[in-house]
Amino acid sequence: MEYLIKQYSLESGALEIQYIEEYFGEFPLKKTAAEIIDRLKNREFLILMAESNLTTDTTETVVPVSYKVVHELHAKEKDPKLIDLVERVQDVVSFDERRVLYNWLGGTRTDWRGQGHFRALTEQSEEWAHAVGFHEVLVKTKNHSYDMRGTLDQLEFNVIKYERHPVDNRNSKVYLSKHLTVDVLRSHTSRRNVTQA
Repeated sequence: MEYLIKQYSLESGALEIQYIEEYFGEFPLKKTAAEIIDRLKNREFLILMAESNLTTDTTETVVPVSYKVVHELHAKEKDPKLIDLVERVQDVVSFDERRVLYNWLGGTRTDWRGQGHFRALTEQSEEWAHAVGFHEVLVKTKNHSYDMRGTLDQLEFNVIKYERHPVDNRNSKVYLSKHLTVDVLRSHTSRRNVTQA
């Protein structure tokens, strides 16, 4: 199977993500286009969306089914959320003369899960990141995000830190990373057709 992937510029990508999160209603923490633009401006980023055919009795339409947003994470950030993130991982992630990519947003619509769309987006983002000089990809998730943790396991991300929640272990934070080496690129399995949106 060949996955259809579109790469977006900042403004159009932010609007597409706002649309997919609002319209499909499967993503609990909805981001506005303004929030996305504010986070990504003045830093290197990549916005990708996978599309798939939706066939009905009378038509065949291409619809967005999965998306991914990654961006550069600096040792010295200005955004309070990113300052907090850097502080939490500085003992396990080295920023000295290294470029770190943060896997910020992403998801797959329920009916298309398990078909490899998110893997294809991840592999495309890793290929891009390696080509532009990133050394490591960082992901933060919650312990109760079992589907995401399973996906990250299949993509060979390693747990680098676990912050236990004082009341409910399901809400504990899990930090994972992957070093971007040539071997990582060789392990990619998806066939991708990538176009500019």
